[in-house]
Amino acid sequence: MGDPKFLRRRYDTPKHPWEGARMEEETKLLERYGLKNKRELWKAQSILRGFRRQARELQARLRAGAPQAKVETELLLARLRRLGVLGVSTPSLDDVLALTIEDVLRRRFEWIVFTHQLAPTPWGARQWIGHGHFSIGDRRMTRPGYLVPSADEARIVYSPTSPLAADDHAMRLALRARLEARPAPAAAPAAPEGA
Repeated sequence: MGDPKFLRRRYDTPKHPWEGARMEEETKLLERYGLKNKRELWKAQSILRGFRRQARELQARLRAGAPQAKVETELLLARLRRLGVLGVSTPSLDDVLALTIEDVLRRRFEWIVFTHQLAPTPWGARQWIGHGHFSIGDRRMTRPGYLVPSADEARIVYSPTSPLAADDHAMRLALRARLEARPAPAAAPAAPEGA
């Protein structure tokens, strides 16, 4: 158990710290999702690793015919559906094993605030979250790394005590102008007729 003052790490570091390809990939993910440092990425990787390890163990127990494994499988799949990590209507353990780190990073509070166009950038979303400008329902949230359940995603709003809650706030007006100035996304090219 240990002393509560000396908490255990919630992530594992890479076994080989100076691999160029891995470091490049990590840097791209840091820049895209607005993470503070690699430690946050490693925490997300540990969360994903836990889901996948549990799925592998459940697959082995299901093959052995353990009745409790079926119950635990349903609980794991229900948890991942609640989190919004699994978007499949009828998920299986193979879908859990096919998850990537980006599936977990997309559920972080800062990324969802950014994709809902409530902040100009992922870094801006992170800063505004840390300053207490957002709430989920009536609960103010200051943790950018919080994994948002899909049911709570629609309840993300500016905190009522935040100056950003006013529609005529200068930052909100600048954000609205920036979003209107963006070019419309191009339509997907049509598939060839013979395909």
